[in-house]
Amino acid sequence: MSVQLNHTIVAAKNNRESAEFFAHLFGLEVGEGWGPFIPVVLANGVTLDFANVPPGAPFAPQHYAFLISEEEFDAAFARIKEAGLTYWADPRQQKPMEINHNDGGRGVYFPDPYGHYMEIITRPYGG
Repeated sequence: MSVQLNHTIVAAKNNRESAEFFAHLFGLEVGEGWGPFIPVVLANGVTLDFANVPPGAPFAPQHYAFLISEEEFDAAFARIKEAGLTYWADPRQQKPMEINHNDGGRGVYFPDPYGHYMEIITRPYGG
């Protein structure tokens, strides 16, 4: 068997709120909670398990990048704008309220409710 990512835990202040934010943005379903986790399954079978972080616990924001189709980008980007989120064309946040066209595609960076740095792209980098 080749190595594949099966699941990862995404830290959250409120696991339900973060899972619902993510699922809504991408047009996905929130799964049934299991123990401390609220799962959202991606098209390739990878599960993001949203879990609460205890109040006051150390937190280091993570970066999550998602490769999506042009049509999915249009829908997700419309939801980003509808939510009034600040977004950037670049990871250093020097081009606010813009998207990028790296590698002939489109991409944008934005925060999730817990401060993770999310990215959507329509073309893989270097591809």
